[in-house]
Amino acid sequence: MSHRLVTHSSSEAETVAAGRHLAEMLSRGDVVLVSGPLGAGKTAFVRGLAEGLGAASSDVSSPTFTLIQQYTGRLPLFHADLYRLTEAEAADLGLEETGEDGVVAVEWPDRWANTPAHAWHVAIADDGGDERTIVQVRTYSTR
Repeated sequence: MSHRLVTHSSSEAETVAAGRHLAEMLSRGDVVLVSGPLGAGKTAFVRGLAEGLGAASSDVSSPTFTLIQQYTGRLPLFHADLYRLTEAEAADLGLEETGEDGVVAVEWPDRWANTPAHAWHVAIADDGGDERTIVQVRTYSTR
């Protein structure tokens, strides 16, 4: 089963707002898988997640070199960027356990071979200029 939301963004601020809106629906243990091409706004979306969870958005940057950053809010937000990793390297990060006490947001989730079936999948399409289409799909098991 799934829940789907499509948002059109014309600015970075609107992309941040889309992340903030999703944060209102998140709870402990949730995983948000954020995909899109370079420069699409993945980190801006995660900045909105951080704001929506009560963390300082000014602390949010792409964790390309640190791999995982943590932000403190009503729920801890663990932000991972797997861009430079292979599937084997991503598996060694232990993402499955990382977000048990908070929310995990993962950029470039295609490098994570064992993504959970119960997750938010956020795809950001670059429509040219500042235009973006953000598709958020919540997948969950009925077991």
